[in-house]
Amino acid sequence: MSVQTGPAPAESELGRRTVRKVAVRIMPIIGLLYVFNYMDRANIGYAQLGMAKELTITAATFGAASAIFFLAYVVFEIPSNMVMKKVGARLWLSRIAVTWGIVTVLTGFVASVTHLVIARILLGVAEAGLFPGLLLYLTLWFRGKERGRAIAALALAQPIALILGSLTGGWILDHVHWLDLSSWQWVFILQGVPAVLIGVVTFFYLPNRPADARFLTKEESAWLQAEIDKEYVPEEKETFLGQLRVIRDGKVLHLAISNLFIACGLYGLTFFLPLIVKQLDPAYASTNIGLLGAIPYVVGAVGMLLLARNSDRTGERKGHVIVLVLVAAVGFFGAIQFKSVPVLSLISLSLAAIGVLGYLAPYWAMASRVLSKEHTAVGLAAINSIAALGGFFGPYAIGLAATDTDVTVGLYFPIGCLVLSAIMLVFLKVPREAGTRGVRK
Repeated sequence: MSVQTGPAPAESELGRRTVRKVAVRIMPIIGLLYVFNYMDRANIGYAQLGMAKELTITAATFGAASAIFFLAYVVFEIPSNMVMKKVGARLWLSRIAVTWGIVTVLTGFVASVTHLVIARILLGVAEAGLFPGLLLYLTLWFRGKERGRAIAALALAQPIALILGSLTGGWILDHVHWLDLSSWQWVFILQGVPAVLIGVVTFFYLPNRPADARFLTKEESAWLQAEIDKEYVPEEKETFLGQLRVIRDGKVLHLAISNLFIACGLYGLTFFLPLIVKQLDPAYASTNIGLLGAIPYVVGAVGMLLLARNSDRTGERKGHVIVLVLVAAVGFFGAIQFKSVPVLSLISLSLAAIGVLGYLAPYWAMASRVLSKEHTAVGLAAINSIAALGGFFGPYAIGLAATDTDVTVGLYFPIGCLVLSAIMLVFLKVPREAGTRGVRK
């Protein structure tokens, strides 16, 4: 990526107006896409509180069923992003949303562990390509100096999804028993339908590129496209195998593997937090578990915003990520030590959430500097898909180690992974970006 450097000139009124219009129109749609995407990926954690007895699901089986999603997700991630590059974001992101929403709704009708595993595999196939596709989409609409904040806004969808999933999942389990269906079935149904609706909205309202944006004037779209083009070398045509060569790039692999280790912690928290909270007091109702389970994500969301802003202000990425990864490890260790002390356990889980959620924005801003324009689609998908394997290993290992009376014993695995990731990142050379310290907006 060839990025222009030097003192930034004062932004024109045209530029400020265009950037503002893009943010107002584009970010709500892609934000909603990612909110419902992450909610439907993680809702099995709360559904498990109800379906465990009906389908005879142990902690180990739950970990495996949660994890199997990521194997299908990884296989189809790169092909999905390459298709999106050819057919356009509007059609492909809409297709992803509608299909994963349908699969989520159908998961509410599984009648055995085998059915559940099949549904999770299909969900992985349906969702593959969304997150790197959204990252790619941001590169078409935001310049480098705005992209960090755009990525932070997108990453904020994760804790928002987890907060909404916790609050609604617990409430549905306690209060929704319609049409002779179990409440855990309604968790999947009621949280899957919105994905289909936002998929339809995406098809009709999300433009592929600035030239297609009817909410911009010709002058605004021309200015934006020219600004985006300044930051990159010209795109070159390349074969499928040629594009895949980016996977062998040392920095791409370094970033992907370190992110894989972090993902073990992220998805360990995502899927097992309801069971960890339930372990604090087995008498908790599902609604109470949902309310308490939302606390770490609220804290994590606030931390994510503050840390993303500081990372953008200073232009420093790697140090932020390393510190946050270690904070997450400390949080998981505290959750093990204070597994029967609700207040201290929730504080520890909040630290873990700050770490595994707060690292996202500086990490992807750091990763985006590695790739040239012609490799952006494949490179982002490669990093994300390899890292997604952490979503398999983390929940699977935690589930294997967990017992009927102690889920937290499995958290030693993500702790080790997080420490390894921090060590790897220490040796990664990343150019420091120009921060915005002292620059008036």
